[in-house]
Amino acid sequence: MMKPFVFLLLSLGGALSLKICSFNVQSFGESKISKPQVMNVILASISRCDLMLIMEIKDAKGKAFPQLMTRLNRRFTERSPEYGYIISKRLGRKSYKEQYAFIYRKKLVSVKSVYQYPDVQTEDLDAFAREPFVVWFSSTNTEIKDFVIIPIHTTPEAAVKEIDELYDVYQNVSKHLQSQNYIIMGDFNAACGYVPKKEWRNIRLHSDQSFLWLTGDKLDTSVKTSTKCAYDRVVLHGETMIKAVRSDSVEVYDFKQVFGLTEPEALAVSDHFPLCFTVNAARKNG
Repeated sequence: MMKPFVFLLLSLGGALSLKICSFNVQSFGESKISKPQVMNVILASISRCDLMLIMEIKDAKGKAFPQLMTRLNRRFTERSPEYGYIISKRLGRKSYKEQYAFIYRKKLVSVKSVYQYPDVQTEDLDAFAREPFVVWFSSTNTEIKDFVIIPIHTTPEAAVKEIDELYDVYQNVSKHLQSQNYIIMGDFNAACGYVPKKEWRNIRLHSDQSFLWLTGDKLDTSVKTSTKCAYDRVVLHGETMIKAVRSDSVEVYDFKQVFGLTEPEALAVSDHFPLCFTVNAARKNG
């Protein structure tokens, strides 16, 4: 006979559901790796999630992120690490470069394919400061068996243009990756003056009703108490993708409150809180 506690976990989805997060870690590099308190918060934030997009990796030597993964996987056996990752090349204009990375639980998701958006449309060359590093994932335990994530970290002053251009990115990616399920997520800088209300009607990703904005304008992902800004967003596309995610699963992980940090201590981690949502577990027959 199944124990009540085990039955409760299964009936609620338990470990079979998939928590997906995004986190702009703000200038992540060797300086943050060297700060134990900062790393403790970052590692705790990642370990809450089954799949996390990390943004703003600014480490020219390429040493900080592997160290992050080593520390994360120390919690598990060396022979069978819990987390895998995939990381983009350094992206940016001129000398300023950043990387996108995805960290994922290897038992729950795997990488099917990777596509670096070329950002070379003849009518709008170099639209993005950090062009999306697109990853197609598979997941056997969720309602959807595969999904594509299009990540973005916009330039604040060009947020309107870059968010609008994500519509073209979707059109391009959907021709290269044969999935019906799409997630566009990251630091859109979609608040606090960077995207005026009057501009939303000009943003195709927002005006096209086939895209569902899972996160609204009132969701505060800013660490600073003096600002309330919905910088970070999640947009879904595809009927099965939209049905597989409950809007009430969206959460902002307030590590400042969780760890009892002062504002300066929290800002040493990042000026953004992680943003998360959950994909439903696969339904059991019978």
